[in-house]
Amino acid sequence: MGLLAERLGVRTPSLYKHVAGLDDLNRGIAALALGEAADAVGAAVQGYAGRDALAAATRAFRAYVLEHPGRYAATIGVEPTGPDDPMADAGQRLLAAFMAVLRGYDIAPSDRDHVLRMLRSLCHGFATLQSAGGFQWSADIDESFEWLIAFADRGLRAT
Repeated sequence: MGLLAERLGVRTPSLYKHVAGLDDLNRGIAALALGEAADAVGAAVQGYAGRDALAAATRAFRAYVLEHPGRYAATIGVEPTGPDDPMADAGQRLLAAFMAVLRGYDIAPSDRDHVLRMLRSLCHGFATLQSAGGFQWSADIDESFEWLIAFADRGLRAT
């Protein structure tokens, strides 16, 4: 909190007029990031179905993580405290956007949670590795991401 206060040019006690502490600050950042990601993915999938919706959602999610790696990192491991927590609403909106993508595929209801976790793992893994400079090979990163989308699409159509 002291470093944040210094960067903002205020005294540390002044921060506590706005947040209860570091955990509260992190929760606020996480809620902001999850809401922004939900808005980006939700807007991206509008009017698309099937592979086009999958591509739009995953590209939007990746773009958000690359544009805001710190904000996105704040969302990891933070769970809503209850239905009134802004994280709950944002999480539901992001989930709804990805559920809309799945409507373009013949996914058994019993498999939806697994598919959502698979998509999150693909997007999270790729985007966080990319944002950390984890792809050092000469292959084009965008081309690799498009390959990932095609791979996921083939898998979803095969279920």
